[in-house]
Amino acid sequence: MARNSIRKSTRKPVKKAKVAAHKSAKPITLYYWPTPNGHKISIMLEELGVPYQVQPVDIGKGEQFAPAFLIISPNNRMPAITDPDGPGGRPVSVFESGAILQYLGRKYGRFYPQEERARIQVEEWLFWQVGGLGPMAGQANHFLNYAPEDLPYAKKRYTDEVHRLFGVMNKRLATRKFLAGAYSIADMASWSWVLSGSKHVALDEFPYLKAWRDRVGARPAVRRGKAVAGEMRRPITDDERKVLFGQRAR
Repeated sequence: MARNSIRKSTRKPVKKAKVAAHKSAKPITLYYWPTPNGHKISIMLEELGVPYQVQPVDIGKGEQFAPAFLIISPNNRMPAITDPDGPGGRPVSVFESGAILQYLGRKYGRFYPQEERARIQVEEWLFWQVGGLGPMAGQANHFLNYAPEDLPYAKKRYTDEVHRLFGVMNKRLATRKFLAGAYSIADMASWSWVLSGSKHVALDEFPYLKAWRDRVGARPAVRRGKAVAGEMRRPITDDERKVLFGQRAR
């Protein structure tokens, strides 16, 4: 894997004493590549204002299959994290972006409410993104940009589903600023996937969703989290295409 880099958020946490109580001697390590799923966690860490270091996982080079990474993320996907100050003060690793957001929200007591009714709403929209918006926007992007042959049915199938999901969000956001009322991990999870999906489905007919995209995107921590390792993004080569697509069990 590529050499990691250390980042310390410039943001001062609102609840400074609470964050300090959890602050570990060593930073959280974020195993990362600048994709919508990776952005979820870099944004959350920037919002929390806690020290973390980035360990790039170059998915085009196949670094997600390295044995050391598979111990942390057995699904050979990033993002993942390791926290030297996990539960009981012992190190812990977490894979899957939704699980990471929940873990960080519980640990630091922010962006993931403790009150059960409020938490239910956050979890509904978090899992809605993990199970719907992300996969559908990802498939739309694949068939429109990477499929080796033109498949009109697949293109229409997935862009239509992104359109439907954008409509769901637009109705939800017509009566509130954020998906679960207050800004939360549900918004962080969905934001980059809306950016991705809007490359193929215009937001002009979804005014409330468009306003939400701009509202979330204006947050300084969101801008910083989106920019992490942005210089590493590049068009994929034919060799990288073979690594990324058509994977089977190993």
